[in-house]
Amino acid sequence: MSGSEEKREPTYYGKTIPVHVEIQASHVVLAQPEMRDLLASADQIAVGDCDCRKQARACDHPVSVCLAVDDEAKRETAEHGWRAISLDEALAVLETTHRAGLIHVAYRKKDEPVTLICSCCTCACNPLKRLVGRDYHEAIAEAAYIARFVATACVSCGRCVERCPFGAFRRGGAGIEWQATLCFGCGLCVSTCPAGAIEFVER
Repeated sequence: MSGSEEKREPTYYGKTIPVHVEIQASHVVLAQPEMRDLLASADQIAVGDCDCRKQARACDHPVSVCLAVDDEAKRETAEHGWRAISLDEALAVLETTHRAGLIHVAYRKKDEPVTLICSCCTCACNPLKRLVGRDYHEAIAEAAYIARFVATACVSCGRCVERCPFGAFRRGGAGIEWQATLCFGCGLCVSTCPAGAIEFVER
């Protein structure tokens, strides 16, 4: 086997953590209601490019859709050239990404408020790819909401199957089948069900 054909070992990068210092952080899926409340309460909002999609170049989803709020917005604007925007502009970004089928994911540390919000896809976002490809549910925490499927109202159009990135909906012998344990509460199915057979409830 030539050198070019040899399987290369993955490269790992480490970060030194001081002894007795515990860092707890998680990716959290946010639904539309949570996102609106978060943005409305922010003193400052900024928008910038999604590094994951810029580097992966795996899809044609919108790129300039990452949002930062408050102190993080100030930092991203000063250090990385992000653009300060109004609440209305941020809500427009929210609607654009929701229509595009992107999942709103926040990154927050334990006992600290959310400051960064990404609109992620399973094409480029590493945590989402791990979650969907390997059922790695520890990678992301669910939203405070969950979808409720009303089977008697379903017309079996399959729109929910297409929209759900987590595989919570699938076609079965008796029509659409729903698995609640796979729902992360992103709301992509709720807003596009033509029959109103899916609704949001608190988890």
